[in-house]
Amino acid sequence: MKALLLLLATTIPLSAAVGQKLVEAARRQIGVTVSYDPAYVALAYPGGDVPRDRGVCTDVLIRAMRDGLSVDLQKLVHEDMARDFQAYPKIWGLKRPDRNIDHRRVPNLRAFLKRRGFDLPVPANGHVDGFQPGDIVTCTVPPSLPHIGIVSDRKSSSGRPLVIHNIGNGTREEDILHVYPINGHYRWK
Repeated sequence: MKALLLLLATTIPLSAAVGQKLVEAARRQIGVTVSYDPAYVALAYPGGDVPRDRGVCTDVLIRAMRDGLSVDLQKLVHEDMARDFQAYPKIWGLKRPDRNIDHRRVPNLRAFLKRRGFDLPVPANGHVDGFQPGDIVTCTVPPSLPHIGIVSDRKSSSGRPLVIHNIGNGTREEDILHVYPINGHYRWK
């Protein structure tokens, strides 16, 4: 058994193992996070979270990163914004970082992931070859709502990877890849 584990550890790429952990942690939110609630909430820091039965699309990623990879996006994004606030979008009229909400905003996560070098090319519309389980995708839900999800290890009957996300009815695993215009593709390393 030990030899098999050693063989698997040396033949499975690190990014695949990381991606699988992210997928599994996201999937565990299905049936737990049952509503969409974008309310501003004062959070503990670090490690703050809204109640697990609610949240937004970013909370799926935040929780999957904490539960699956022991990565605290609240802390990482806040610290990065405190170092270079000008590198982040100025959509909300803030004068300084806000550790309660910054990590829960898709444009901020896109900026953070790109600054950390996790961005990848966005496959052409309709193509799914470039996506791996655990990849993070961002898109725009018309007319202009930023959205984020995690590419699943499961596929639709047509072969498209499913996406684990919360678009309004709690955390779900659905066939939505390329339903909305994809504007970001990231892989945690």
